[in-house]
Amino acid sequence: MTRARPKKTGFSLRRACALCLKEMRQILRDPTSLLISIVLPVGLLFIFGFGISLDTNRLSMGIVMEDHGAEAIRFAAAAGGSPYINPVFADTVDEVKDDLKLARLRGVIVIPEDFTAKVLAGRGNATIQVLSDGSEPNTANFVYAYAHGLFESWLADRADALGMSMEGPVTLEPRYWFNPTTISRNYLIPGSISVVMTIIGALLTSLVVAREWERGTMEALLATPVTKTELMLSKALPYYVLAMVATTICVLIAIFIMDVPFRGSIPALLLTSTLFLCSSLGLGLLLSTLTRNQFNAAFAALNAAFLPSILLSGLIFEIASMPVVIQAVTYLIPARYFVKILQTLFQAGDLGAILLPNMVFLVLSATFWFGLTAAKTRRRLDG
Repeated sequence: MTRARPKKTGFSLRRACALCLKEMRQILRDPTSLLISIVLPVGLLFIFGFGISLDTNRLSMGIVMEDHGAEAIRFAAAAGGSPYINPVFADTVDEVKDDLKLARLRGVIVIPEDFTAKVLAGRGNATIQVLSDGSEPNTANFVYAYAHGLFESWLADRADALGMSMEGPVTLEPRYWFNPTTISRNYLIPGSISVVMTIIGALLTSLVVAREWERGTMEALLATPVTKTELMLSKALPYYVLAMVATTICVLIAIFIMDVPFRGSIPALLLTSTLFLCSSLGLGLLLSTLTRNQFNAAFAALNAAFLPSILLSGLIFEIASMPVVIQAVTYLIPARYFVKILQTLFQAGDLGAILLPNMVFLVLSATFWFGLTAAKTRRRLDG
């Protein structure tokens, strides 16, 4: 007597829709998913938007006046009137040395005792000394730039007061494309959206399959004619909808609350966001499938999504300045492409020469993660 073999079934749209509906109901009953998809991205975006800045708008700087002549006083007055400097006046360097060491002052401008005499002599050898803490190179560069700008401004005001002209044979007027205000928030926030969505997408799906195993409902699913494709779609599509809602909220906050200009098109934003979320959702599904434990899956998702998207996406650290080996690794990070896409859409618009190559890489990334998840998904209890 031969045992009857189970009848093989193909893909069923009805079963897939039923599973998606079941997953949506489970999401609505579980506040954790809503917390991760709605509250967490908004909180993270505000932290990134208002907590991280590469701008130093006003520096506390010491103004050491070893000279109290007329020109030294005018220079000190120019420093006091600068919108970028919060001056702390002193007579000797020793008075502000400890403040510079303890970072209460970011820099010190020393006006030497012969400053006025050299200026009035008109030999062009009047100098000032600028001291800054080199342990923070970015801030030290700001100190130098502000001191140099202050000196140039003082020279221009003095020339104007004497009826002289400061114009040389060449006048330099810098102009910045796409971000003329040079405000770091305008490119940090779009890039931060990609980091936030990497975390959200990976976290959302990293829990779904592991939760089924922990609750014992995966055995019931495997006893049904559900196919591997239907199972993966039911675990991805509902969370894709949630992630798109979170993306939309983040974009609206960036535009209307944080005043970041958006110059691209909505269709381009939706298409590229979909491609990127496919990568992050696929990564989360893979981790959930491999670990079968919610805690381990969530921990792995945070490490696999958050750290690479911050360190290797080009959001904060320039990829071209990294070692060649690390630059090669960045090509495997989906956030690298989405950061460039969002910064382009927000600041420059729909530039096909930038968007299309990055979209191709996102397609390849999504195919890789979902393909690997499909290969690791087994319809049996032993995994």
